[in-house]
Amino acid sequence: MSGAEYESEGAPGDGCGRYADDGIPADSPSVVQKRAGRNVTAEILSVTAYPVLLLSVFSVSVAALSLGWNPEWVSPIFLGGTILYLALLERLIPYAREWHPRREEWRWYGVYFLLTMAGSGVAQWLVALVVGWIAPPEPGHRLWVEIPGALLVGSLVSYLVHRLSHGNPVLWRLHGVHHVPDKVNVANNGVNHVLDIVLAQGLVQLSLAFMGFSRPALLVVGLFVAAQGYFVHANIDVGLGRLNHVLASPEQHRLHHSTDLSEAGHYGSDLSCWDHFFGSFTWRPGRAPEAVGLDTPSAFPGTGEILAGLLHPWRGRPAPDSGPN
Repeated sequence: MSGAEYESEGAPGDGCGRYADDGIPADSPSVVQKRAGRNVTAEILSVTAYPVLLLSVFSVSVAALSLGWNPEWVSPIFLGGTILYLALLERLIPYAREWHPRREEWRWYGVYFLLTMAGSGVAQWLVALVVGWIAPPEPGHRLWVEIPGALLVGSLVSYLVHRLSHGNPVLWRLHGVHHVPDKVNVANNGVNHVLDIVLAQGLVQLSLAFMGFSRPALLVVGLFVAAQGYFVHANIDVGLGRLNHVLASPEQHRLHHSTDLSEAGHYGSDLSCWDHFFGSFTWRPGRAPEAVGLDTPSAFPGTGEILAGLLHPWRGRPAPDSGPN
């Protein structure tokens, strides 16, 4: 498949660094305008939502390490709590009410979530099969050194895989499934091709295993990355201000899903440093996407066509008018 064919399939592309550094277009949606009519409770929730999430990561990490909790049940329970917390915030401080899932979408998203969890399990199994569980049980260095190191390495590998998935036509046919929905919310964060999850998570875990990071460090980093992954995809009206230059946020990730390829950068879902380093940081204060999804929706099956979406990478490119509107 040629590069031209790839672009015609609606890939968000690699439009890095094409967003002006000065000012916001007058006709672009403004987050400031959206927040003008919020009440005091909404303002408090908007300010405290992310600190509470980070505090939960810290608290669970400390408790798990000090009490010797089993990571095999700590991680899924924490993930479930994170999803429930963010889903509640979506109702209390939504960014866009029209992005709430419809009843039938909940069913589709539920199936995709189970497939994503299965893909994550397969990735862990494959890593164990290739290298064994080689991460040492106890940290070889102090945890305050290991944890940032594991986060930076894992974030870098995740960034590179994600960016390559947008730039390579073969990988895009897997990853593009995630960009089909025309809304961004917690529920459809799990809309992924199962092989995309196996590839991305497998490479991250393989890299961390070969680097020899200890299990306690991997547990802490895993909790943070899980929380970040769902936080950036949440349909919540939360702004991090200048902290966006350090940590990824919903403000950035909405732009990543934009149909305007010139602003669809931001390949990091946890840290922003790699987007800065590789020139894909496109966030601007108050900038909001006009629309999210694929710039050519007919290039992929609709989210409700789950089997067709899973088989899409092995099928020919559909005719321009043969796909969903």
